[in-house]
Amino acid sequence: MARQDGELDPLWQDLDWAIGQMLIMGWDGTEVTPPIINLIENHHLGSIILTAKNLKSAEQTAALVQELQTIAHQAGHPHPLLIAVDQENGGVNSLFDEDYICQFPSAMGIAATGSPELAYNVAKATATEISAVGVNLILGPVLDVLTNARHQPLGVRTTGDDPQEASQYCIATINGYKDAGIATCGKHFPSYGNLDFLGSSLDMPIITQTLEELSLSALVPFRNAVAAGRLDAMFIGGCGIQNAGMKVTHACLSDQVVDDLLRNDLGFKGVAISECLEMQSLIQEYGVKGGTVMAVEAGNDLILLCRAHDVQLEAISGLKLGIENGIISKKRIYTSLRRVLKLKNTCTSWEKALNPPGLSLLSKIHPSHFALSQKAYDQSITVVRDKDSLLPLSENLLQGEELLLLTPLVKPLPASAATKSILEKGNGKLASLHEKWVHYERGTIMSGEGVFRELGKSLARIRNGKLLHTSYTANGLRPVHENLINRASAIIIVTADANRNMYQNGFTKHVATMCHMLRGTGQKKSLIVVAVSSPYDFAMERLIGTYVCTFDFTETAMASLVRALYGEFVPQGSMPGTMRKSKKTTKTRQQWLVENYERSRDEHGLNELLRTLARSSTPSLPYLSTTATSFELHDSNFEESHFVVRNSSTNMLYGFVATYFLKGVGIIGAIFVDPSKRNVSVGRSLHRRAMRALLQKPGINKVQLGLAYPGIFPGVSVDESGSIRSWFDNVGWDTQFPKRLANMIIEDLGSWAAPEGLLQSLQRANISFDLIRSMDNSESVLALVAAHSGPEIVELYRSALQDQHCGVVRAKAALDSVLGIVIICNKASHLSAYIPSLHAHGNQEVGGIIAPIVPATAQSSLVLQGLVFMGVRQNKSQKSAKSVLSWVPGETHELFSAMGFEVQQTFDEVVNSPEHWLHLS
Repeated sequence: MARQDGELDPLWQDLDWAIGQMLIMGWDGTEVTPPIINLIENHHLGSIILTAKNLKSAEQTAALVQELQTIAHQAGHPHPLLIAVDQENGGVNSLFDEDYICQFPSAMGIAATGSPELAYNVAKATATEISAVGVNLILGPVLDVLTNARHQPLGVRTTGDDPQEASQYCIATINGYKDAGIATCGKHFPSYGNLDFLGSSLDMPIITQTLEELSLSALVPFRNAVAAGRLDAMFIGGCGIQNAGMKVTHACLSDQVVDDLLRNDLGFKGVAISECLEMQSLIQEYGVKGGTVMAVEAGNDLILLCRAHDVQLEAISGLKLGIENGIISKKRIYTSLRRVLKLKNTCTSWEKALNPPGLSLLSKIHPSHFALSQKAYDQSITVVRDKDSLLPLSENLLQGEELLLLTPLVKPLPASAATKSILEKGNGKLASLHEKWVHYERGTIMSGEGVFRELGKSLARIRNGKLLHTSYTANGLRPVHENLINRASAIIIVTADANRNMYQNGFTKHVATMCHMLRGTGQKKSLIVVAVSSPYDFAMERLIGTYVCTFDFTETAMASLVRALYGEFVPQGSMPGTMRKSKKTTKTRQQWLVENYERSRDEHGLNELLRTLARSSTPSLPYLSTTATSFELHDSNFEESHFVVRNSSTNMLYGFVATYFLKGVGIIGAIFVDPSKRNVSVGRSLHRRAMRALLQKPGINKVQLGLAYPGIFPGVSVDESGSIRSWFDNVGWDTQFPKRLANMIIEDLGSWAAPEGLLQSLQRANISFDLIRSMDNSESVLALVAAHSGPEIVELYRSALQDQHCGVVRAKAALDSVLGIVIICNKASHLSAYIPSLHAHGNQEVGGIIAPIVPATAQSSLVLQGLVFMGVRQNKSQKSAKSVLSWVPGETHELFSAMGFEVQQTFDEVVNSPEHWLHLS
């Protein structure tokens, strides 16, 4: 329960203190300055954003953060400062220290590995490192879907163009951050993945898609991340929205975006953080004071102002003026205050804030993190095409032949030794990520020298031979390039966002044409193009026969590239999103060996598979509270047969399917595939084996997809994606007429109250209730279940009646006829092993109200509500914190919503005739 205003610490009654908690600010410089001290001490600033311009090394960062926290502590702050950074990896890292902080691939590079588990491990490692220096909020992950890949500045900061794949990797990343103790912030809501840039740099980039279009693509990862329940904050973008249903100049200033779309439609309850209000377009249109008030009115809880002290003071003044003018209410301030304080309580404490472990911890974990970094980069390297089998170069380039490396002039990435060298020499000033967006750059400015010098040296070292290396620019193919191309037997061209820097595109195609002509004269001219940022540069350009992608050009990425080019490992990465899928559909489907599940051999592997799935899934797929034993019912009325696809050398499970046969019904009760082994027919092989086994059962009269007992896989998840349903359609299921079911929940049972008038209605209808806890008096119960539900529900009730921690509530009419029944239980019951919804995060007690059965009558709605009401009362009496209502028929949702339940998960159980599968029998 949120506390009332009067229950807050009295300190917060001073609105100056409360206002300070609604601001997140930064400054220029690597040392604490008088302006930032003034903000913390005199304006009670509660959150700091640190960027690359503040951070020199891990040691300096830890000392800087500790100093900031000490200032806040001595100034009487009740809670530590939120300290936020952008640490996305790839090209966006605020903190770089090659001795202590490991570099990992970009989000798209991680997606290219095909491993959500690797995404989790990298995220956890990244968060552990920045937590060690005192950071407690990471501005990530990027949840945007790159629906327009060619001209978008986000590029490899996203996972790609597939919303479901983006969801999977982003949730794995969120889980990694959270498990390392860092608060998370998804960005950039509602989407930076398909922006139109019109006019001058003062104009906002805009979203032109309709809300319906956004809902089907761009909003999917945001919705799934919110549903996963571990996203602490959401970063609201500074873009405009122009479509038939919405005219918004700045998303972060619009209540249609923040309060309506994010909070009401997506159900987000965390902290909303605005884009930096130092945007020139915003200042010109509204001024900082007006913009700050609008941002709070829109529903933002933290207002970001990056660097300018005079602007920051103006924003504070604007907030106070907004309160004085009655535009912003005291209630509105305290709503944001509570959200921010709740966030702080999840990720920091004074003991933690004042004593960051710093270098002692970083030194200890660096070797393992460095190995993880190399593994991640190696697995991300992607050979999109190699038509002429030019790779590895060690087999196709003789020692005496010359290799030419052609590289563009690019700015060094923030997380690189090249940038560090420039800054240390005083030859350049590094803009923060927010400054780059606020002062929008149409394309990357090609000004840096020497970024790829080490790449050339590494290539020369690994081949122990001559290397020719020169740069190319917007001046095109020059005589020096032509001379070198004529000399070389193999040419490597590096491109970096050639779609946005078109001179690279033209230069590369010119060289490709020249090599083609020279090969026609009998000369050896092997051409390899390497895209070191966006993989879309030449993804569809067949003129480029050998095309390799690295997804960023950090030193670590280039080291992996060199080893891949020379055959030290075989690159296994793949193109992200839809391009991966379209490529895989052209492959011949692999047939995997499917074996019977053996507990002694496979139990550990299945538990590992379930943990991997939990790290990359939303709660609608309840792997977190599931173990291998959850699939074994040990019920003599069930026939169970489970199957696996496994690596017989390592005992690692690639996939698992559980099947059950009960009274003529063959059931697939679970089917899982390791995320890194999807799209290679593991699932198809398992499904085919399972169906063949079921169809051979004598007396089978129907086949069912989804099972309520055990309820690990109650059906096709509606909350997940259309691609899951499509997969089942493609393997033969007719999913047109499913039985829709749901799990619903009361999150705070302590504050729940019965709907007004319900008890009186039950009394007027002469409906009474009793509770039975054994097989005595069970005949009427089991008869009702058998008449109105499937055989597995009969077994569920039979099991509940034999469990001392369960009971069955009966609704009865005046003449003792049974009107309906429902199971009441808790996680102490043996049923909880088979019902994941009875397990909550942490140690909270969860009460279960399971499988209500009420025959259709004029009173059935009232009977259903009465049964559930009695179940909730029973849960409360057993001190449960939450109450879960499981397997609710789709048409009855509204009845229970009116009682205070919220939908937790929705799924479709599908039943087909065995004749539908004659081709497999």
